[in-house]
Amino acid sequence: MNFLRSLLFLTIAASALADEPSVSYYRDVVPVFKRNCNACHRPGKAKGQLELTSFPMLMKGGKHGDTVKPGDAADSRLFQNISGDEPEMPSEGDPLNHDEVAVIRRWIEQGAKDDTPADAGIHKLSSPPTYHALPSVAALAWSPDGSTIAVAGYHEVLLHSADGERITGRLVGFSPSIAALAFSPDGKLLATAGGATSEYGEIQLWDVASQQLVRSIRTSNDTVFGVSFSPDGARVAVGCADKLVRVFAVADGGEVMKCDNHIDWVFATAFSNDGARLVTGSRDRAVKLIDVASGHLIDDVNKARDAVQCLARHPKEDLVVFGDDKGGLRIHKMEPRGGRLAEGDDKENSFLRECERMPGPVHGLAWSPDGRLIGAACTTGEVRLFTAADGQRTATLKGHEGAAFALAFSADSTRVATGGYDGKIRLFGVAKGELIRTFDSVPLTPPPATALQ
Repeated sequence: MNFLRSLLFLTIAASALADEPSVSYYRDVVPVFKRNCNACHRPGKAKGQLELTSFPMLMKGGKHGDTVKPGDAADSRLFQNISGDEPEMPSEGDPLNHDEVAVIRRWIEQGAKDDTPADAGIHKLSSPPTYHALPSVAALAWSPDGSTIAVAGYHEVLLHSADGERITGRLVGFSPSIAALAFSPDGKLLATAGGATSEYGEIQLWDVASQQLVRSIRTSNDTVFGVSFSPDGARVAVGCADKLVRVFAVADGGEVMKCDNHIDWVFATAFSNDGARLVTGSRDRAVKLIDVASGHLIDDVNKARDAVQCLARHPKEDLVVFGDDKGGLRIHKMEPRGGRLAEGDDKENSFLRECERMPGPVHGLAWSPDGRLIGAACTTGEVRLFTAADGQRTATLKGHEGAAFALAFSADSTRVATGGYDGKIRLFGVAKGELIRTFDSVPLTPPPATALQ
């Protein structure tokens, strides 16, 4: 009798399970992880040694062992941690809602199968995107020959003529987000740094003349930032959300250096004039000098004050200016001081001067090609120009609606282009700071007309 009752119970349970909707790992479970879990369980920040950014890493488990037992949600640590009246996870933020917990439970009970498509994470568009509104401009760069302004868009870089009259090219790539742009010293290549949040970082190398993608370099599991070329154009460096600094060979995309001396996101990089050293800036408040050949830390450039958002190198000298999240602008020499100094040292031997503090966090910096001026853009919408030799303000570039994120000087140092929240590109004269022209960063298409009721 007991056997028959048990058999009946199992039959009813199996029938109930079969009646539940089928759950897809890729379509249903992954979005739950992205919304609630990946901020703490990703490469570079894997709490409990558990990563949830891919199926293999999920099934590998963490320091407490297996996370998922296919077919048995009640005995799966993942389900145990997110369910109940007071769930343990997420440790930060709101608990998963009822539907999200139910999705995880059903997926485990149905066998915890992986249906990740072979082309998952490939975001390549078949044609340039259509814009019904102007997107924020996160990055721009002016070509060394002065003919082209490159502007970051969605999934693409738009090439504008230097006078803003026309778009001369649209470089559509994989990354939805483009965080930084840089032309090679000879102007033949354009490098982008970006990626897809919580999925991958990517460097794209474009041939400017043919407007063809030369190479896509995937790295890390999140967006990369602050791309820069070595003076000989043979290498590119990026800062990463996983706290690492990476350098790659342009010729084949191979990683040639990796440094792990930062303890937070790295937003900016710049090579020394001989290409032997790399200066980097991070949210951990540090600016560091790194030996490119070995990846070893040479020295701390600054005394830690505020989170470093961006930096720019003098075009001919080993000087660097960096901006922080409190509006600070400081100029330092890029040189070692005989090794890292003792504990308690103020680490200010390389300091040269400060510029006037900006009224908000600094997100964009540029040094004019003639080395005379420094431009800074901040979240209040102000863009200011300073004389590098004494740090004095020479002009305030006005008219931005919302935050200003990026700026670049023309090759002859007579003009500066700016971009930001309002999606407009503005050209200013450097001598007087006067506005010359304003144009859209992307081509706009009117939205479809709403049908009359």
